Amino acid sequence: MKYYFLYLTLFICASNYSQNLAEYEKPPVFPNCESEAIAALKSCFYKELTSFVYDNFQMPAIVSEERYSGKMVVLFEVDAQGSFVVLYVDAVYEALKIEAKQVFSKLPKIDPATYNGKPTYKQYTYEINIPLEKPSEVKSVRPNLPSDQPNALSEIERKAKAQLDNVKAKMVDYTNKEFKSQVNIPFTHQYYAKFDRNINLVGANMHTAAKPFVYNDLADYYDFNAEQQNLEKQAQGWWKRKLFNEHLVSIQGKDYWFTIDPVFDLQVGKDTDADFSSTYNNTRGFYIQGGLGEKLSFSASFYESQGRFAQYFNSYAESIKAWGPDPAIIPGRGIAKRFKEDSYDYPLAESYLSYAPTKFFNLQFGHGKNFIGDGYRSLLQSDASSPYPFLKLNTKFWKIKYTNTWMWLKDVREEVTEDGSFLRKYMANHYLSWNVSKRLNIGLFESVMWSNTNDRGFDVNYLNPIIFYRAIEFETGQDAGNAIIGFSGKYKWNDNINLYGQWIIDEFSISDVKAGEKSWKNKFGYQIGLKYYNAFKVDNLVLQAEYNRVRPYTYSHNTITLNYGHNNQSMAHLWGANFNEAILIARYHYQRWFADAKFIYGTRGLDFNTDEDSLNYGGNIYTSENARPSDTGITVGQGNTTKVLHAEFQGGYLVNPLTNMKLFAYVSYRDFNPNATTTETFKSNTVWFSLGLRTDLFNWYFDF
Repeated sequence: MKYYFLYLTLFICASNYSQNLAEYEKPPVFPNCESEAIAALKSCFYKELTSFVYDNFQMPAIVSEERYSGKMVVLFEVDAQGSFVVLYVDAVYEALKIEAKQVFSKLPKIDPATYNGKPTYKQYTYEINIPLEKPSEVKSVRPNLPSDQPNALSEIERKAKAQLDNVKAKMVDYTNKEFKSQVNIPFTHQYYAKFDRNINLVGANMHTAAKPFVYNDLADYYDFNAEQQNLEKQAQGWWKRKLFNEHLVSIQGKDYWFTIDPVFDLQVGKDTDADFSSTYNNTRGFYIQGGLGEKLSFSASFYESQGRFAQYFNSYAESIKAWGPDPAIIPGRGIAKRFKEDSYDYPLAESYLSYAPTKFFNLQFGHGKNFIGDGYRSLLQSDASSPYPFLKLNTKFWKIKYTNTWMWLKDVREEVTEDGSFLRKYMANHYLSWNVSKRLNIGLFESVMWSNTNDRGFDVNYLNPIIFYRAIEFETGQDAGNAIIGFSGKYKWNDNINLYGQWIIDEFSISDVKAGEKSWKNKFGYQIGLKYYNAFKVDNLVLQAEYNRVRPYTYSHNTITLNYGHNNQSMAHLWGANFNEAILIARYHYQRWFADAKFIYGTRGLDFNTDEDSLNYGGNIYTSENARPSDTGITVGQGNTTKVLHAEFQGGYLVNPLTNMKLFAYVSYRDFNPNATTTETFKSNTVWFSLGLRTDLFNWYFDF
């Protein structure tokens, strides 16, 4: 009997609790529902909302054209003031998301939900069937209970469960955030030619030599958004938009953004001088960039590549191979493994963090390449070698930009390996650019290379960004480092014509110059060049002429580990030293079409490398300068004098301006004519033709 009374008591309590709960809670009320009983308010709210959506929703054209059938979900809230707030919309088409937000923004303000007589918010998950169904056919609307209702979640629990939905609610449509970020503009000569005139206008306070630029540097000179809109193609389908106009993946929130894109370099061609049937390159990868706030940006690219190039290029790649079983170093890329019988496999990764704590500073740490100069070549620091770890500090104020770069490099030759490991060496340089006037810019450059002598490691003396490296080199011993100084200059004749130049000094003896005996100690080089924008009043036509001359033994050192090189490649001009070279370049683009032409003629002084003559004539920076034939009578082109003629043409179509993916055709003619034929140096005359699809993020140099 006692159990009977217990069950009865529990039943009565539960019934009273259920009735009280209904009395405490009241849903939001539309004006047309005010006369309804409390028990009917929920269904009336649902009916009014569904009718409003059905009457006001305009189906986007793309949805109708593609005959889409499915569902979209709207997470919304009626707040304590009675306003409708859309938190998140989940739909296949962006147009559906936009339309849903517009419809809910038109909903009138209503009486808010109440709990225990007090106004409160109420969240709902609302499904909309596509195509639209009449209100009587829609099945359900599911409310999320307010936090202060009995037996509901606590406030902290409710916030935790809503975190992902709130993140989604804060996301906005992507607006090309990289264009004003601290991300680097991928450095290719062809792409930089598009805005080169803008940053070289008379009176512009831009510093154009230290590359790559970050997008934020160019915000005052070039409108990337306007250019993107001008090139945008009308594309309704998702795949068309991604192919021609957009990033593959782009996500943007209130204070963050990132993009992901595929990377391709797919090409096939023919070399007339090769003993194989065809050339090809097969690169696949991903390119990721993003930002956290306005000060921190990042980028990473990953490449998996296999290729077989023109015969002369393959031969050069194998001539600079690293110690060990791997057969080659692909110039500008890195160490390559053998792929099949006559091809190469060369994976690569590049990445960096870019941070700007104030408008005066930008700090970057990563794995990549840098370039200093206004020309096609650089005698100070170029991007011809393989990527390397680096730390870079850019300081910008008044008319000054000061660039400090610290690099971790490798010497991969057998004679300098230690316990089977490649030799680590270090390089630090600083470059001061000063806009003296509206037309004149001058630059001062200093660099030092040192190795891990006596377990020296990375010498903290060179971390000082304002010290003179020559002084530190002198204090640590003349063989402890290899210091180089240089100068650059640019004069803007007018808005369309500017002159530029560089002068590099590795070693210079005034007494030997006065003696007039052409001493080997006079190790220097220079560059002069001219750019003509909108040439002959043709918009977007850029003409460039450049002359480079570097004396023998420049960039080399009597301690051969201290040469100005990395991975058996020069850190300056890719020909090393002991050469002169004339270059003519024309670049043109019209909307998405582009065309480039290049003509190079030069004289190189190479070594013979025979049993009869193993001397160093000053062209190979990796050979000790102590093996020179004499101390005087040193001239440019001495040794195995070689005439080089290289002409190339490239034309194509820019498929996607945001990712710089392009279809292209490339043809080159190369005539390599040494005075003496040896096992390493022989005459070559070839035509190389290629067709391909490339995501253009870095410079390829084929003009060896």
